[in-house]
Amino acid sequence: MIKSLYIRIVLMFLTAIIVSLLASAMITGYVYQQSVTKQTQTYLIHLGESMVRIFERAGFDNRALVMDDIKELIHSISFEIYNENFNRETYGYQAGSTSFVKKDQVERVLQGETVQGETRDDNMFVGLRFEHQGHKYALFIQPGPSNQFGYPINNIILTMIGIVLIGGSLFFTAEATFLILPLRKMTEATKRMARGDFSTNLKVRRKDELGVLVKNFDEMRQQLQQMEQMRQDFVSNVSHEIQSPLTSIRGFAKALKDETLDAKDRDRYLDIIIAESERMSRMSDNLLNLASLESEHHPFHPEAFRLDEQIRQIVVGFEPQWSAKSIDIDLHLPAVVIKGDRDGLNQVWTNLLGNSLKFTPEGGCISILLRQEVHKVVVTIKDSGIGIPEEDLPHIFERFYKADRSRNRTQGGNGLGLAIVKKMIDLHRGRIHVQSRPGQGTTFAVTLPYYGLKPPKEV
Repeated sequence: MIKSLYIRIVLMFLTAIIVSLLASAMITGYVYQQSVTKQTQTYLIHLGESMVRIFERAGFDNRALVMDDIKELIHSISFEIYNENFNRETYGYQAGSTSFVKKDQVERVLQGETVQGETRDDNMFVGLRFEHQGHKYALFIQPGPSNQFGYPINNIILTMIGIVLIGGSLFFTAEATFLILPLRKMTEATKRMARGDFSTNLKVRRKDELGVLVKNFDEMRQQLQQMEQMRQDFVSNVSHEIQSPLTSIRGFAKALKDETLDAKDRDRYLDIIIAESERMSRMSDNLLNLASLESEHHPFHPEAFRLDEQIRQIVVGFEPQWSAKSIDIDLHLPAVVIKGDRDGLNQVWTNLLGNSLKFTPEGGCISILLRQEVHKVVVTIKDSGIGIPEEDLPHIFERFYKADRSRNRTQGGNGLGLAIVKKMIDLHRGRIHVQSRPGQGTTFAVTLPYYGLKPPKEV
């Protein structure tokens, strides 16, 4: 079994071209032969009629002299003349040889029929009648091999087939090599990708289907390379985030073994161990939640609820944090009822407001605006915090990404909050947009679809 696509393509081409050429040669040869046969027969009849006219002008009795005079013209043509008694005279290149016609053919010609036929050697001949002094004669004419018009065509067709076959095969072999080359590169790139090497860059200028295939393959390679890099970063970040609290827990646990440690330090160490344990627990919960959101089986329970009340309750829940930092909270929350996953959106507002509180300095301000439009609801959370550098904005929704790593780590962040926010908003078929400049604060705008549910009347 042939496994090479290159060999298959070449063999298929050769088979197709040979079959096509043979079929076309047979059809062309047959049609041409029929045409040549007809033309040859017409030529022989005209030649016979011309000979009869020559006999009439020169005198039939002088036919031997006439044939001798024109022997150079008819050296490749054989003539036979029969009278009514079937007596035969021969002239031309086969003079004196065995007759190439049969008696019944002579009879038919003497009766006035023009006879056309072939000898045993497949040579054509014609027979036609003429009269002289009341006597009937039959004239038969047969061209020699050199005058058979159809014979050279066989060699011509065979030569043509050979030239086309050889030339076409060489051309197609080169074209097949050009065709298979991108596939070979893709095969080599696939082997490297299987070994974890995604660096092979496939460049192709073709615009056909194969060029599109190579282009899509290269795009897939780049995506796999990004996914592999994300996987490595993910493992590295998880290891780092787990190692940091484990180091603190291990260090303070060893310190607690000191029997001379006073009660105040012992309590402080225990508080640190508990805080680091809670930090690990939150990270574990966030990882599980993010994995669930990225799967196709995350529980989603939409229900109608007051969005303004939900945001207001979250702000009240954060009161100890914003009160401790003397942060002003500006709320503009008109009554709006939407349909969505209550717990999921609760986590969205909690994470966004929690980030604003972390990075807003003392005495700053945070404003939350709820705006209802025709087919959507927009929630805007704006703070006067430290802001986010422009180069970090495209990456803030990636897992474990931290725009300000030192500050984020001291405040207990693990870089998963905004990733969860983005996934949850996508699950609601909404959008999130961020605007920020260092030192000028950050604004998050969340857009959710609105289904026109009427809020209950205020009592």
